[in-house]
Amino acid sequence: MRALCWNGVNDLRVETVADPEIINPHDVILNVRLSTTCGSDLHLIDGLIPTMRAGDVLGHEFMGEIVDVGREVTKVKKGDRVVVPSFISCGKCWYCQHDLYSLCDTSHPKPELPEPLLGYPTAGIYAYSHAFGGYAGAHAQYVRVPFADTDCFKVPEGVSDEDALFISDAAPTGFMGADFCNIQRGDVIAVWGCGGVGLMAQQSAMILGAERVIAIDRYPERLAQAEAFGAITLDYTKVDVVEALKELTGGRGPDACIDAVGMEAGGTGLQQAYDRVKQALYMGTDRGAALRQAVLAVRKGGTLAILGVYGLMDKFPLGVLMNKGVTVRTAQQHGQAYVTRLLEYTQRGELTPAALATHRFSLEDSPKGYDMFKHKEDGCLRAVFMP
Repeated sequence: MRALCWNGVNDLRVETVADPEIINPHDVILNVRLSTTCGSDLHLIDGLIPTMRAGDVLGHEFMGEIVDVGREVTKVKKGDRVVVPSFISCGKCWYCQHDLYSLCDTSHPKPELPEPLLGYPTAGIYAYSHAFGGYAGAHAQYVRVPFADTDCFKVPEGVSDEDALFISDAAPTGFMGADFCNIQRGDVIAVWGCGGVGLMAQQSAMILGAERVIAIDRYPERLAQAEAFGAITLDYTKVDVVEALKELTGGRGPDACIDAVGMEAGGTGLQQAYDRVKQALYMGTDRGAALRQAVLAVRKGGTLAILGVYGLMDKFPLGVLMNKGVTVRTAQQHGQAYVTRLLEYTQRGELTPAALATHRFSLEDSPKGYDMFKHKEDGCLRAVFMP
């Protein structure tokens, strides 16, 4: 089959690789109908996540049709149109039973790799380096899906392929961030980032009852999409974000702040220059402008939800969090806990994930799609690939 492979920093190629096969009786093979880029993929492409190997197939956000089924799979069958969360979960361990699916104790086949850094293994994830399981990704014609009865969700009538695609990762990640905020009537929620996850967090906060949502970014087309969803927008290159948020909230600050940016945040001033130098010299992995702003902006006693991917950051204002009494919630997405609910919101038209699909490419042209996505050319919010 054809697949998009990582071959080194900023070196992506579409190659012929072996077709996936059923390995365990709970597996299925999916004919990938759509897959998409994700901002966290850029950390792999830029060499910020170790343990990638030449030839690794990329792509962790996808949907498709089941074409082969392991003998112990009971809940899905050949021909089903399904969406699959990006984290692989067994459904039976203590963490899965407590809806902490991205912390699954079973699905990581190489726990010795993340344990030295994290102290424990996370769940496996498609196409996110061997430190996260070494699973082949879905920018391909076919992909193997383990634990299919837990991880495959049938897409109902009335939900398009493109809507379902983003319920694999962007929508549940964003919704989880809003869910972490314990939104009450009258709450003001600030969201850093108007990429796919940030936009889904904004729409989710509105669904959950936020009175106002404030979106922070710098790209006009992304800010325009946030406004179309109903958010108030701030361009961080034109305003002092923390002061602007105070002004918008009567001096108190947002009730909750969601960081949907992560380790490659844009910013201004000396701190951003310092972060860039440390990142370039591999003395640190993170540019933390968005997270630092969120810490400073959130009101006393408020909530900070961190959805962005991070590694090692210095100059983190931990004392601010402690003295302000801020509750911090963070996780990789527990998608299996949210997918069914998100499909229902999408059926009713309350959630519109397909709005993220601004550009479409064949699989053969996927390197061009990633280049456009990375450099945010032509207003590219997400590039969708059609094997």
